[in-house]
Amino acid sequence: MTLIAAAVAAALAGQLALWAVQLRTRNAASADLGWTLLVAGGAVLVALASAGDPWRRLLVGGIAAVWSLRLAVYLLTDRVLGGWGEDGRYRALREAWGARAARNFLFLYLAQVPVGALFVVPIAAAMRGGPLDAWALAGGLVWAAAVLGEVTADLQLALFRANRANRGAVCRAGLWRFSRHPNYFFEWLQWWAYVLIGHVALPTLVGPVVMFVFLFRVTGIPYTERQALKSRGDAYREYQRTTSAFLPWPPRR
Repeated sequence: MTLIAAAVAAALAGQLALWAVQLRTRNAASADLGWTLLVAGGAVLVALASAGDPWRRLLVGGIAAVWSLRLAVYLLTDRVLGGWGEDGRYRALREAWGARAARNFLFLYLAQVPVGALFVVPIAAAMRGGPLDAWALAGGLVWAAAVLGEVTADLQLALFRANRANRGAVCRAGLWRFSRHPNYFFEWLQWWAYVLIGHVALPTLVGPVVMFVFLFRVTGIPYTERQALKSRGDAYREYQRTTSAFLPWPPRR
């Protein structure tokens, strides 16, 4: 119990520090960075403290930590320090909140702690059980495909944005030709790895279900698209008309 309390206190302190930095930089992308690091820390903590098969705990804790830390490095270098400005989701929230932005962002940063704990639930559930089996192999393959897809989508977007000739244009490079949000799709797909490794135990479904809700109803696709329509107008409306919002699919003509 003492270990859990210490972990929660450290997580809250970290989020408060990130929120304080955001007050100066006016870039709330560090909220995502904090959430990602919380998932990584929670996965490692559970792997060390749980009683499942040690190789199962090593596999699940390892893939969770690798995914989380890879995403954390990307968020830090591209969204926080990359000089691209604040993510469209948070710009839209900042505009909507107006004078209440500082207070509301404080709540948003602190909310990452219970949200991060919620996403540790499927990871912990996948660690329970006996030796690794075919389900674990299938889950590992899904995880590898998801991480490869997410890395590819992030790289394609970064290369597109790095070309000054593309400023103000809509990215349709590579995976972005088949989905308006391939990075979100592969982030969601990654959570199905724990469902398979954990033999479809009910708690493992928390990951893909809650991630889907967040992407479609909370701070994901709606805010990103609203900001894209403001900045790219008719070009993005045409992109919406021809390109799948989430699942990669051949574009419509």
